[in-house]
Amino acid sequence: MRSQSKGAEPEPGATARPPLVREFLLVAGLFLVYKFGRQLATGHTAEALRNAHRIWDLERTLHLPSEVGVQSALLHGDTLVRLANTYYATVHFPATLAFLVWLYLRRPAHYRWARRVLAAVTAAALVLPFTFPLAPPRMLAATGLVDTGRLYGPSVYGPPARDHLSNQFAAMPSLHFGWALMVAIGLIVATGSRWRWLWLLHPAITLLVIVGTANHYWLDSVVATAMLGAALALIRPGTSAGGTAAPLRPHRTAIPAGRGTRTLVPEEPVPAGAGR
Repeated sequence: MRSQSKGAEPEPGATARPPLVREFLLVAGLFLVYKFGRQLATGHTAEALRNAHRIWDLERTLHLPSEVGVQSALLHGDTLVRLANTYYATVHFPATLAFLVWLYLRRPAHYRWARRVLAAVTAAALVLPFTFPLAPPRMLAATGLVDTGRLYGPSVYGPPARDHLSNQFAAMPSLHFGWALMVAIGLIVATGSRWRWLWLLHPAITLLVIVGTANHYWLDSVVATAMLGAALALIRPGTSAGGTAAPLRPHRTAIPAGRGTRTLVPEEPVPAGAGR
């Protein structure tokens, strides 16, 4: 390895941050599309309830664990269920936004990739309610589940007939879970810490919360995972405009190697040519 008497020089071909104003508008648009786009698929209450019964029966046919068991564990104490409701109501958007901001500032190449993946998954998720509207399990009396947000608070939804900010009949896929999983995957890919796998706790907790609060079925998360997997297969870190994946190269930094010298050593992988 080559030693230098001065600090490390900038790597050739390093990825510059995209324009801040443009990215702010793009990310704001992504959040607005998520928040208001589902309103286009409202007005399918009867079909959404029929589909809900079908999903519930399919899960029993597949011998998936009952959502009732997760909710029963939450209902052992008011504090636990309120924490779950608070996590559902307050973590989803801020965690995803913080993830994008950190990538923009510290890993611009990964930022472009993550933003594209999130946009693709969100766009695909907004199409499904048109073809398969789905009521959440809290609306099915036959399941034995309760609406924990309404009973214990805080709740992000009002009565469906008067809720003009969200489409409550668009339970599938769960973007709560899809975005949380992408946040974990993005941070695992973009960082080199031995503790980076702990980021998987975020989607794991999110999964238990969305199921335990009766806002989603297990299959909502399965479909979200499949959509995310498809997006990750098509949009790779370091993919160029022509669709060719560029090889990863180690990010190098200067550390002291002795008196008056500095040695360049690998720190963590950074995609070369991402977002060109």
